[in-house]
Amino acid sequence: MLAILISSLHVLTTGVMVGLLIAVRKEHFRVIDHRELLFNDCGDRVAQLLHVELAAPYSPSRNNDTRQEILIVNTHLLFPHDSSLSLVRLNQVYKILQYVESYQKENKLSPTPIMLCGDWNGSKRGHVYKFLRSLGFVSSYDNAHQYTDADAHKWVSHLNHRGNICGVDFIWLLNPNRYRKLLKTSWSEAVFGMFKYLVRRASLTEEDAFALLKADNDSDCITYSGFCESLRQLNLTGHCYGLNDEETKDLWVQADIDGNGALDYKEFQQRIWNPTRSDQKDNDGILDDDHKGGEEQTIGFSVENAVLFPPEVEKGMWPENYSLSDHARLTVVFSPIRMPCSQLIS
Repeated sequence: MLAILISSLHVLTTGVMVGLLIAVRKEHFRVIDHRELLFNDCGDRVAQLLHVELAAPYSPSRNNDTRQEILIVNTHLLFPHDSSLSLVRLNQVYKILQYVESYQKENKLSPTPIMLCGDWNGSKRGHVYKFLRSLGFVSSYDNAHQYTDADAHKWVSHLNHRGNICGVDFIWLLNPNRYRKLLKTSWSEAVFGMFKYLVRRASLTEEDAFALLKADNDSDCITYSGFCESLRQLNLTGHCYGLNDEETKDLWVQADIDGNGALDYKEFQQRIWNPTRSDQKDNDGILDDDHKGGEEQTIGFSVENAVLFPPEVEKGMWPENYSLSDHARLTVVFSPIRMPCSQLIS
């Protein structure tokens, strides 16, 4: 059994992120590479990527062809001071995953376990959480305690500057045999989910949303210009925090799947309001037999245990006498296992 303790050190100066730390035990890991990622957005937030290899075989019967590498990311997302920053936070996660994907391609890595760690400044009810879950990531603490996505109230990890307690610290795990889908597909679905949330918050119906996207178009279809105008009205574009032109165009391409330049009501329902998922996963996100890859194997991890300290936070309470930090400490014990590789599902 291998214990992995990942410590996130967030050094703040006048609200600006200036440092992160990932500490590794040399007897357990060999550091292959490390990279820094600057989001270059309004929050000046950053992320680290660490590429490590297990320093010793986890099993005496180790197959020398079995990879034993891990990608570990540490970050601290922007605090959601108001709802207009939700898109920024979602975009920060998208940038992390794009970077991880490009790093894997650059280094010609086969499917490798990915761990995303840190202060996500958002709960299990938020867009970031749902986005990561849609990609097959598992919250290791929830996995260890058999909590579902709906169990947002059962634990907390942070007493924020507004005096609210919330669960925002995660160690996410994506194993090589887990359900995968194209990153850009999940990203577009996450943004359309935010569009749907904003529409409903304004007490508008599905039919109202379709009319909004049509703008002043007299036809029965949504055009690209109407699409762009509605995103601007919902504050998703048109300012420094919003989607840029390229990101908006990518969203349209994901929606206009046949490329004819227009969306009728049925297409709007299937691509924007309730995206059709032909690649459904089961509750645990494990690939079924039809989707499992060949016989190529790699290392993965099972979550053996996960503990938050102080213990009161595991019951959804923040102890009044705890002064070490405004964050609880999350420790997760992983056990290496051998598993088949999966492939991306488009």
